[in-house]
Amino acid sequence: MTALIGLGTYLPPREVTNAELAARFDTSDEWITARTGIRTRRWADPGTATGDLAVAAGERALKSAGLGPGDVDAVVLATTTPDHPCPATAPDVAARLGLGHVAAYDIAAVCSGFLYALAVGHGQIAAGQARRVLVIGAETYSTILDPADRTTGVIFGDGAGAVVLAAEPETGRPGALLGVDLGSDGALRDLIRIPAGGSRLPARDGAAADRYFTMQGTKVFQQAVVRMGDSATALLERIGWRRDEVDHLVGHQANVRILAALARYLKIPAERAVVNLDRVGNTSAASIPLALADAAAQGRFAVGDRVLMTAFGGGLTWASAAITWPDIHPC
Repeated sequence: MTALIGLGTYLPPREVTNAELAARFDTSDEWITARTGIRTRRWADPGTATGDLAVAAGERALKSAGLGPGDVDAVVLATTTPDHPCPATAPDVAARLGLGHVAAYDIAAVCSGFLYALAVGHGQIAAGQARRVLVIGAETYSTILDPADRTTGVIFGDGAGAVVLAAEPETGRPGALLGVDLGSDGALRDLIRIPAGGSRLPARDGAAADRYFTMQGTKVFQQAVVRMGDSATALLERIGWRRDEVDHLVGHQANVRILAALARYLKIPAERAVVNLDRVGNTSAASIPLALADAAAQGRFAVGDRVLMTAFGGGLTWASAAITWPDIHPC
C-alpha cells in the first residue's frame, strides 16, 4: 500500500491584488471576482524560478514527514514552467535538497500534473523501485503570462506544494492512496497551450505573442467540468465509494464557477468542496497540494476522512485520486 506521510507548501511573499491588476488591465475588482472568484494571488519576484519554490515546498514536506535527506528514493516534479527547457528541473531540486543520486524527473501534464506525478510515485512504490517518493507540484506562471492579456493575467498565481509517499505494509491505515484515474485527449490540445518554444514552432520562428500561455476559456470550462466529473465518477466506482461517503472534494482550483459546477455534476454538497483559489489563484500543478494544506490548516480534515481529488489541464489531460486523510501536520 502507498500512503501519504508528509505535506509541505510554499507561496512567494509578493501578493498581487485584484486592484493592482484592475489598474493594469483597465478592469475592476468586481469583474475579476465575478468571473473567477479570485481576489488575490502570489507572484514570484524576478529572478525566482520554479525550482526555488519546489525546493522550499520539498523541504517542508520532508519536515512534515520527519524524514532526512537519505530517506527519499525519488523525486517527481510536476510543472509547466521548468527552470529550463533542458535539463529537467527535478534533478537540480533533488541536489539542492541533499537527496543524493536519486531518480528525479519532471512530469508535464499542466494543471493535472500533480495527480499524474502522484500516480507515477505510487507506481514506483508498487513496483518496488522506491520506498519513499517526494512528489512536488510547482509553478511560476507569472513568467509565461502575456502582460497584455487580461483573460489569463488575472487568473494565475505562483506557488508550490509537495507530499511524501511511502510504502506502508498496513492496509487500511489513514493516509492510504486508494486509487487513481488518468486520461487525455490530444485532439483538443489547442485549447490550452504555449504555441512557440518547442520543435513544432521554435521560439526563433514564432512571434513574440506565441511565447505566452494561451487558453480558450469557454471551451476549457465545458471540458473541465465533464472530464473531471467523469474521471472522479470512474474512480469512485473502482474503489467502491458512494458519492455521499466523500467527506471532501478537492478539485483543481481554476475557477470558482468550475468548482461549483463540478460539485453539482458529482452530486456532492457544495460545502464539502475545498476552495482556496480566492487567495492564491490558479496555481496549475501546485493547486491540489496547496488546497490540501489550506484545508488541513483550517481544521477541515479529520484523520480517516475520505478525500477525493480531481484535476484538469492542458493536453488535454485529467486525473483523479482518492485518499483517506493521514495523521500528519502539514508544514
